[in-house]
Amino acid sequence: MVELGVFLMALTVVFLLPGPDMILLLQTGASQGRGAALATAVGLAIARGCHVALAALGLAALFKTAPWTFDAVRIAGATYLLWIGVQCLRSPLLPNLGDDTPQAGASRWPQAIRRGLLTNLLNPKALLFCSVLLPQFIDPQDGPVLGQFATLGGVLVGVGLLFDSAYALAGVALGRWLRRSPSAQRVQQWLFGSLLIGFAVRLTFVQQS
Repeated sequence: MVELGVFLMALTVVFLLPGPDMILLLQTGASQGRGAALATAVGLAIARGCHVALAALGLAALFKTAPWTFDAVRIAGATYLLWIGVQCLRSPLLPNLGDDTPQAGASRWPQAIRRGLLTNLLNPKALLFCSVLLPQFIDPQDGPVLGQFATLGGVLVGVGLLFDSAYALAGVALGRWLRRSPSAQRVQQWLFGSLLIGFAVRLTFVQQS
């Protein structure tokens, strides 16, 4: 596929744009450490893989034929983001995570994976994004369409995981800096919590295009 370079550029632009996934990774890295943040990135990658599979099956068309399904997923996603944002606002000051030992971090990984998974999976715009972007780079003359869909979907998930891992580690570095100042921690909590709530409100009013 000669347009793979253009596809990678498009993904780069998308993953550089601030969104709930990025804020979630930064907040998790700052408050829970490296292990939980990377586990969140894994959850996001799983969700994107699900969206690619659903897009390949044409299930995004269900949103067109039955608009209530889009609204149901949209409201569920907004509610979940709102809950995470409120939890962020109510969380105590950052604990001393030390080196984020495997014993301490492993207990947080399942919850972190689930949180990343649900944050992205309950965003109907992510499914629509895959359904709109991927077909633009598929040419039936280049071979089986499902094979091309799988290849491009794998690239999308892989590139997303690379960016998410970078954001997760950036959050860890931010958390280490914030632990020097309780007032800065409060600013971070209110900023990230308010942004997540803002994304929830925006998702509530999103209309299907």
